[in-house]
Amino acid sequence: MSPPADPEDDEDPQARAMRRAATLWAEDAWSRGLGMVVVEVAPGRAVVELTIRPAMADGHGTAHDGVVFTLAASAFAFAANGGAEEQVAEHATVSFLRPVAPGARLRADARERGRRPHGGLFDVTVTDAAGEVVAELRGHSRPRGAGDGTD
Repeated sequence: MSPPADPEDDEDPQARAMRRAATLWAEDAWSRGLGMVVVEVAPGRAVVELTIRPAMADGHGTAHDGVVFTLAASAFAFAANGGAEEQVAEHATVSFLRPVAPGARLRADARERGRRPHGGLFDVTVTDAAGEVVAELRGHSRPRGAGDGTD
């Protein structure tokens, strides 16, 4: 006897990505609280935007690196979870390329670069309103669960 069919197996990939994004967004009080906006979601891709508020500035008067990283990480999460299985971040690295002033509108564009049986590889480019790259993030994801405390 075979196990019952999973209804997600027959779901349209775009519909699945949108459904999962809505679920993540509903539970992500941090991203919502910062004022992020999910602009686009597709399997392996997401675009998230954020306007840097004065309270998000560091001691140099520019956007705190943690805020820029959080924006990129949120886009990474939405892109990673648009596929066939739920994913969590395994690790990520970020390069900050230019400072950002309060009031700037940032756009994080996350794209899947490769998928392996136990996770994926994603690149996120963060740009300002002029299209200048302000940060790059590379993230590795893995399936959620597996008895490792991410359930």
